[in-house]
Amino acid sequence: MTNHSETAGPFENGDIAYDGSDAVHQVTLRTPAELADALPYLLGYRPEDSVVLVALNDRGGRGRFGGRARVGIPASSDDWPFAARQLAHGLITGSERRGAKPGQMVAFLCQEPAAGESGRDVVRRLEPLAQKLRTECGHLDVPVIEALCISGGRFWSYCCPTDGCCPDDGLPMGLPGTSVLAAAAAYAGVQVRGSLRELRARLLPWETAAALEQEIALDTAGLSLVPRILDEAERVAVAEETLRLAERVMTRFAEAPFVPGAARADLHDDQLLDHEEAASLILGLQDRTTRDRAAEWMEGDEAGPALRLWRALARRCVGPYGEHAAAPLTLAGWVAWSAGDQLEAREALAMALGADPDYLFARLLHQACNEGLDPESVRRCLRAERRGRAGSTAADAGAVTEATGAAAAAAGAEAHQGEPATRADDTVTAITAVTATSGDAEDAGDAVATEDTVATAVSGDAVGPQEASWTGGGAASGAPDPASGRGRPRPADGPVPAGSRPATSRTDRACPGPARSTGRPGTRTSGRGGPRRRGAGRPGADRGSGASGKRR
Repeated sequence: MTNHSETAGPFENGDIAYDGSDAVHQVTLRTPAELADALPYLLGYRPEDSVVLVALNDRGGRGRFGGRARVGIPASSDDWPFAARQLAHGLITGSERRGAKPGQMVAFLCQEPAAGESGRDVVRRLEPLAQKLRTECGHLDVPVIEALCISGGRFWSYCCPTDGCCPDDGLPMGLPGTSVLAAAAAYAGVQVRGSLRELRARLLPWETAAALEQEIALDTAGLSLVPRILDEAERVAVAEETLRLAERVMTRFAEAPFVPGAARADLHDDQLLDHEEAASLILGLQDRTTRDRAAEWMEGDEAGPALRLWRALARRCVGPYGEHAAAPLTLAGWVAWSAGDQLEAREALAMALGADPDYLFARLLHQACNEGLDPESVRRCLRAERRGRAGSTAADAGAVTEATGAAAAAAGAEAHQGEPATRADDTVTAITAVTATSGDAEDAGDAVATEDTVATAVSGDAVGPQEASWTGGGAASGAPDPASGRGRPRPADGPVPAGSRPATSRTDRACPGPARSTGRPGTRTSGRGGPRRRGAGRPGADRGSGASGKRR
């Protein structure tokens, strides 16, 4: 093993190859400096406060990059042994399930210095974590051949063979975009985004003065919409209103001029969506069948405006409405995954689970995305549902026409006999009967189709029927209180199908991050996925009390 400052690398099995989309884009890495520069291209973003493991597979005496695993660095060093164990075990066993156990590992620890701290201080502070990673990988017979700490624009190695191998102040990182790998990645079309913090910022709720106005709009909309959603006779009408409104906003987004830059584009979208529209959409999407129909806007010209709308709605789930963000965040994750953007998909789905850990659709999609499954199976199901509903609508229109014609003929016959013509109400009743019958059939099919499809894709097993879209009603214990407008009608996702719960040790993808609603009023969940109400069982709790429930 040679010094890290020398040209020849320390890798005992030879060079490491980074493969692009084909052999033409293969790049060979020979030094730790090139390894450190490669990390953003391996992940697709620049990691912060992260520990990353990269698997190496031996091919002809050369290491080829395999799976990647990343977790945030726990704030408490007491959690480091568990994090190292989960990270190593998750990546190695996940690679084995795919048929290729790694031969070696490369570890990266990335963290910027805190106030009054130097990069060297970060290296020393994180050294126990690096050692635990090497030990855990060694227990699984996969040695870590290089462990780098990246901090403050410099890097250090924890695998120096001698004390004088690397300078105390580390070695400088190359300028972004100037390496051979950067050029090869640009040629191959590989994009490197900013940090995960910048990506999450597009989905986090507002913390500006406008947040209070949005909260008031949500309170107001809840007074009228929540009772209607809980009413079986009104729920279908609310669903149609929600979907029509969403289509209008998507059209507005699609017709708006292009705005460069993610932050500016999001601000422009926020200006195109008023508070009342956002409130109606957020509350309407709490109905599962409505959400599943909205998930059909997943490809083609609909995908872009839909993703922008779901992001905008997630940003509007302010204050005590943080848990309501599970629906738009899950839809954002689904559309991103369907469009091939796995990075945003994982982050959005992880944030959805942070908003509501019991949200079954997010849990199923999160596992499916983490397992590297093809979203086409879900797309096929949603396309079929859309076609079936369109066919049903056409059949209903024919039935309505026939019923109207029959009523008119009967009216003509009666009038011919000198009796009063049939009242208009009779025709309306016939039309309503046809529509109600088709609506019931639609609900029966749509209520479970999307989650069943995802569960089948994840576990390979058929999933039994789910419960009704809404449970409970009125002001029963644990149910949303229509008088307050603050409760969230709880979709009855039902029990998690066997094998469909995301494995906690799977850390080779973004795992559920911290709850989005930190510092905001929480919500008490029912143990059975039934309706929930903020402040239930806590007399006197209100929006100004500062009291927060505990999540069970």
